[in-house]
Amino acid sequence: MPNMSLQKHPMPEQQPEIRATNFQEVALGYTREIAMEEADRCLHCKNAPCVKGCPVNVPIPDFIAHIKKGEFQEAYETIRLQNGLPAICGRVCPQETQCESKCVRGIKGEPVGIGRLERFAADYAMTEGTVSAETAAPTGKKAAVVGSGPAGLTCAADLARAGWDVTVYEALHTPGGVLMYGIPEFRLPKALVQKEIDNIRKLGVKIVTNAVVGRAMTVEELLEEGNDAVFVGSGAGLPNFQKIPGESLCGVYSANEFLTRINLMRAYTFPEHDTPVKVGQRVAVIGGGNVAMDAARCARRLGADVSIVYRRSEAEMPARKEEVHHAKEEGIHFRMLTNPKAILGDENGFVRAMTCVEMELGEPDERGRRRPVPKPGSEFELPVETVVVAIGNSPNPLIKKTTPDLPTETWGGITTDEHGRTGKKHVYAGGDAVTGAATVILAMGAGKKAAQAILEDAAKEE
Repeated sequence: MPNMSLQKHPMPEQQPEIRATNFQEVALGYTREIAMEEADRCLHCKNAPCVKGCPVNVPIPDFIAHIKKGEFQEAYETIRLQNGLPAICGRVCPQETQCESKCVRGIKGEPVGIGRLERFAADYAMTEGTVSAETAAPTGKKAAVVGSGPAGLTCAADLARAGWDVTVYEALHTPGGVLMYGIPEFRLPKALVQKEIDNIRKLGVKIVTNAVVGRAMTVEELLEEGNDAVFVGSGAGLPNFQKIPGESLCGVYSANEFLTRINLMRAYTFPEHDTPVKVGQRVAVIGGGNVAMDAARCARRLGADVSIVYRRSEAEMPARKEEVHHAKEEGIHFRMLTNPKAILGDENGFVRAMTCVEMELGEPDERGRRRPVPKPGSEFELPVETVVVAIGNSPNPLIKKTTPDLPTETWGGITTDEHGRTGKKHVYAGGDAVTGAATVILAMGAGKKAAQAILEDAAKEE
């Protein structure tokens, strides 16, 4: 008889007043006993609707069944059949809108804690178990992967397992892409990311850092060097701005720069790591997505009084509910229905305040969210020393500019079919470079589809 509790087992966490002062991981993970108890809530449905909600098709009931029996290594190996980054996905995937949203237990009560169990199995394998590195016999085929984020790493791993010689080209000095520069240490420890990447290296994947494709070499040159396929997973690293007065003042950051300084370059350990980041006493973060939550929670840990400024209501916020909940617990203020109009500077060119206007919700827009409209006569000044703009990113235009025959969308994304084929022979793409900024697991799903397309196309050419 399964455990019929209506609630999933809570995740042990650092207390809010303690974690708001450090960059250690907030969620502490399940113990063996808790994991087995939570796994016992799974009904092992024959049609497995949870699997249909997973972008990489992890055999969820199978790995949970192993955990229920205490077979933790087997659980990990089952996950890794489809997911090469389970410790990462168990921490940052929005399971509540994917696998867990399809869980039958969620009809009456809470769904099974699939993400928490995935994290447990991966952490077990990394600390107490083993990580296999089996690959097929070498095929003589070569592939170049542009970008070492979740899409690129996934594509590279799948090709390497199939016996391909794979080289990943990363523009920054450390591989990992958004996993390293975009997601805070307290949500995704960087040492863990590097362990996952090391597991991919064990498959034979080579990673070249400080290699900016589009500058050091072009996509065309990668093909000319004998690569049978090139996968572009260069992400969406070009920050968007509101185009309001004052965005060039000292103390205004894009979320990309702010998070990169803190996460990848360890600004929070200054002066141990020589990368300062200015926050001042008061910080405003513009936006309502997960990146805005990450920036706000980082600024809070650096000692600032932090406000999220979002032009819609909390109901329209795209951020995960868990992230909003954590931010509130950590003392971050939420200024809903507020839109910045200008950033004001002092006589030395530093931020001193932000002019805002109160909003009210009007008719729904094209995505079904009610469109905010200004409330007449509601302008006010919000005193701040730092502003972080977190309203989204676009694909870097460098690949597009240096690959003239690569089909792209008017907004900058690379055009592909559903399998990652670009229309340019032997060139494939996926992840944020195609869709714009999205989730880690969706980028991984795109990397898997592209790898499969590469293998199928190569087979046809033989």
